[in-house]
Amino acid sequence: MSHFKEPPKKNLGQHFLTDKSIIEHIVHSVDPKPDDHIVEIGPGQGAITFPLLKRHGKLTVIEFDRDLITPLSEAAHGIGELTIVHKDVLKVDFDKLAGEGKIRLVGNLPYNISTPILFHALEHCTHVQDMHFMLQKEVVDRMAAEPGSKVYGRLSVMLQAICHVIPLFDVPPHCFNPPPKVNSAVVKLIPRPTEEIQIDNKALFEAVVRDAFSQRRKTLRNALSKQCTSEQLQAVDIKPELRAEQLPVRKFIQLANSLNASKASIV
Repeated sequence: MSHFKEPPKKNLGQHFLTDKSIIEHIVHSVDPKPDDHIVEIGPGQGAITFPLLKRHGKLTVIEFDRDLITPLSEAAHGIGELTIVHKDVLKVDFDKLAGEGKIRLVGNLPYNISTPILFHALEHCTHVQDMHFMLQKEVVDRMAAEPGSKVYGRLSVMLQAICHVIPLFDVPPHCFNPPPKVNSAVVKLIPRPTEEIQIDNKALFEAVVRDAFSQRRKTLRNALSKQCTSEQLQAVDIKPELRAEQLPVRKFIQLANSLNASKASIV
């Protein structure tokens, strides 16, 4: 007998995964190890939760929908130790959750807030070992896009500057209840070592990337006119007539660091 009687809620962007082969594929990709601290975002009706719990024995889940709390807790009896955090994931302090160690994030992310969740996870990436997320395929394509691609943009640069982005496999709509109108995909993100992330001023880097892609058709000379001059672009070997989509991640970092150094020398 199922503990879950509530139908998926459209206002929460709920699409519950039902395909067993996809679920097995996700659990196999996560490949839990004995000492892992695994945290699932949005367990829903437990499609990924209980196979992970059965495999690992211990799991923390973050669920915003209060109607799912009791059914999740009841269904976990006899399977393993399930800790439920009833909270909006965007208000969860992952650093605090990780404690002295690191957490591994897993989740079929609600499509309507997937990008904010990604950026929230980035803010805590020093306490995150890796992430396995299911998202719209279009979003995963943007996350992993290379310079020159039509879908290479702000999300690509911000994520790739801090993480290795590895698309794993696609998931068609019929694998969910209700079926979404888009294809999905599972992606793995591995935060880069702290010493590898050479961003001197995170706020300035974010501003440069944001402005560069704010109007894609503009050249960098025009798009970044509030941030820097053509001479400052040329100082780091960036042609002012290029567009943002042509610039690799490392050049955005180099430009932001150069601008930061210039501002520091003026002060």
